[in-house]
Amino acid sequence: MIGFINGNGTTTEVNNYAFTDNLFLDNSQILFYRLKQIDYDGTFEYSNIIEVAVETPSAFLLSQNYPNPFNPETNIDYRIPEETFVNITLYDITGRKIKELLKEKKQPGYYTLKLKGGDLSTGIYFYRLLTSNGYTIVKKLTILK
Repeated sequence: MIGFINGNGTTTEVNNYAFTDNLFLDNSQILFYRLKQIDYDGTFEYSNIIEVAVETPSAFLLSQNYPNPFNPETNIDYRIPEETFVNITLYDITGRKIKELLKEKKQPGYYTLKLKGGDLSTGIYFYRLLTSNGYTIVKKLTILK
């Protein structure tokens, strides 16, 4: 089991459910998934197996953090198409470096970084992704307390 989503019980209304598998892959792979529905009486049923092809990213990308604004934590997604050293740094509105969020070599893949805002004041901040391959991008985030 890789995750669990609570259902809405017996209802005549349409309900949509979503789950994100944050599995980090080193290269392209084929993954197989199935759902298990568990009823109130403990009986269960499996769905048909589905196949999902996950490709190695073709380009660098730094996504907008979510949620934004946030309190107490937010997610920063990024993708790396080739092995490189990655640095993600947080800056305040004046451009002063607040802290390094990540500083390590990464393999190609999809990643999520969690930023906890407990020690940050309410305000606007910027986060920058910089790689040893020369890629750089900056995004803005807001924390509300």
